[in-house]
Amino acid sequence: MDHTKIDIDEFGTARDGFITSAQDWPPNVKAAEDKPSPSSAHLGLELLAVDRERGMVEMAFNASDALCNKWGGIQGGNVAAMLDDAMAFAIGLNLDWGQISPTLELKVSMMAPARPGRLYATGRVVRRGRSVGFVEGELYNDEGQLLAAGSSTANFVTLKKR
Repeated sequence: MDHTKIDIDEFGTARDGFITSAQDWPPNVKAAEDKPSPSSAHLGLELLAVDRERGMVEMAFNASDALCNKWGGIQGGNVAAMLDDAMAFAIGLNLDWGQISPTLELKVSMMAPARPGRLYATGRVVRRGRSVGFVEGELYNDEGQLLAAGSSTANFVTLKKR
């Protein structure tokens, strides 16, 4: 599959297993969508579609000027954070209630400058073991051009009740 360009018109639509209705998303994903982390809110995250069977998510970021460096591009750490969110939501699709998936390792490759505006991200599980998962993600502009790609390793942790 060529990931250098996507069709933005199909992005976030109900097709081939993708669910766009938040009421049908897994409980942990609904909870994260209903009450986003401060970081995700700052990035302008909007979850669009999930495919639990294939461990895939599609989301958008409404990236403001507050995310930019002094040259007008979105600062690389913010690009990495967007990809981290996309990959975290993908691996989180099939976690049990009360589990989290902290990122152990993150690699991001920048292909083109990201600019403020609406950006699109995909996240997909490559492999999920009992205690560790491997995930990939891409970030695109509103023309479908690939801006950055990433991969991460996450481990699964069950939170203890107080």
